[in-house]
Amino acid sequence: MKASQFFIATLKEAPADAEVVSHQLMMRAGMIKRLGAGIYNYMPMGLRVIRKVEAILREEMVRAGAVELLMPVVQPAELWQETGRFEKMGPELMRVKDRHERDFIIQPTSEEVVTDIARQELRSYKQLPKNFFHIQTKFRDERRPRFGVMRGREFTMKDAYSFDRDAEAAGRSYEQMFAAYLKIFDRLGLQYRAVAADTGAIGGDRSHEFQVIAETGEDAIVYCPTSDYAANIELAEALPLGPERAAPAEALAQVATPSTSSCADVAALLGLPIERTVKSLVLASDTLDETGHPVKTQLWLLLVRGDHELNEVKAGKVELPDGSGLKAGFRFATAAEIEAAFGSKPGSLGPVGVKGVKVVADRTVARMSDFVCGANVPEAHLRGVNWGRDLPEPDAVADLRNVVAGDPSPDGKGVLAIQRGIEVGHVFYLGTKYSKAMNATFLDETGKPRLFEMGCYGIGVTRILGAAIEQNHDGRGIVWPASIAPFQVAVCPIGYDRSEAVKAAADALHAELLAAGVDAILDDRGERPGAMFADWELIGVPQRVVLSDRGLKEGQVELQGRREAAATSCPVAEAAAQLRARLVA
Repeated sequence: MKASQFFIATLKEAPADAEVVSHQLMMRAGMIKRLGAGIYNYMPMGLRVIRKVEAILREEMVRAGAVELLMPVVQPAELWQETGRFEKMGPELMRVKDRHERDFIIQPTSEEVVTDIARQELRSYKQLPKNFFHIQTKFRDERRPRFGVMRGREFTMKDAYSFDRDAEAAGRSYEQMFAAYLKIFDRLGLQYRAVAADTGAIGGDRSHEFQVIAETGEDAIVYCPTSDYAANIELAEALPLGPERAAPAEALAQVATPSTSSCADVAALLGLPIERTVKSLVLASDTLDETGHPVKTQLWLLLVRGDHELNEVKAGKVELPDGSGLKAGFRFATAAEIEAAFGSKPGSLGPVGVKGVKVVADRTVARMSDFVCGANVPEAHLRGVNWGRDLPEPDAVADLRNVVAGDPSPDGKGVLAIQRGIEVGHVFYLGTKYSKAMNATFLDETGKPRLFEMGCYGIGVTRILGAAIEQNHDGRGIVWPASIAPFQVAVCPIGYDRSEAVKAAADALHAELLAAGVDAILDDRGERPGAMFADWELIGVPQRVVLSDRGLKEGQVELQGRREAAATSCPVAEAAAQLRARLVA
């Protein structure tokens, strides 16, 4: 490829609305052009990266036994109504009508459609296992699209769906896809972690996220540096801290705590460590009638240590022996609901003396004695509070909090650390969640119908571009891994339009690289060296070779990797071989 035949449109400055590094650099490198909020044109330079990512995905999916098909962007609402997601999903699901007033959706995912395919086409156990995948455009109507391709409304994903006869076989399909994902992200050249994760809105029983490590990542990744344990912050288990509960050593006492708005303020006022305080959070679960209106509301008081934060995903899994819980959904209680139940406004709430409220204590709080909590009196707290003596044992003890760095690892092999990451892939074991809802069955050996056991495996193709840049950039621009760079080598002749020797040598080297399978571009634009080098550094091409009259007279060219501070000389005849070796390395 010659630069004059391609399309290069770099910018010196990023647009003002480009918030994160990846957005800024993709705009400056001419990879994307904004069309609307969260919607981008992928320009030729950016599209080359997408196609290289897709090629790796296809090769590894096929190698793992998956079969490619293509499901439509526009899907009939009837399928989504079968699973209930047409009503349950929020405004992120774009609902549209055709000219006949029939309901359709712009797909954010394809579980319903692929399950419909399976129930029509996979009739016998002899056809299993089967794994279908596609690479397709998705649309999610984000309330506030931001961060360029990282959280846009329109994007490209690779989805795969496995169908198996039983849970054991589905587990094997899951492991096969997990292994394929490891190979994919290794080939993409990204630093990543595979972490245990919550299944979220898609549902299921087993889940892992693939997180690209980046300081700017939205997600917190919890891991143990001395073991293989890794999970996202929503799922990471928080073990109880401190020894078993000690016997009471203090008398219960109410103390004035004026002008305090946090546990840290209360601890400072009382001269106690914040670890002696307990934070109260009030949630509400509503029982709805057939019309969706609440007919009964139950308040829940969740207790975490003063220096800890409530994990809402964990809270949503609270369930009591009587069957009540927060799994069906919850919200934070209103000020009026709190005042009616506690006799006090938020700020001085606590569990002592409350009635009609379910109390759930975090594991660490359940071990505490002589702790400090709100007194349900304005600007007052109780100290010397003890379970069993001053208040009943909680209705439930559960893991409610986010882990913090230094917590013991759940596997008992060290302590936890936390780093930031960007989710670019997710694998789920779905079980029969969708096959049951859509009555998707096959006939087993006895001729009886059985529900498919399903798995779901996604990778954000366009999101990988943003994540790769967030992880790999410097003050000069993007630093692409060689496997997904728009071009692997930039051949940069100085004076291409003025020197026949330079032109001939550059053309010959370019042709040799192409013949050897190296994706090289020859910059024949006649740009000044500074401007030419700056373009390719901004675009992030991994290797650059510079040819000049002076160097050619000595039989030399200059090679420089994108991460290297200085160029090295190389004989002209060896340039192609050395560039190939650098790319492999």
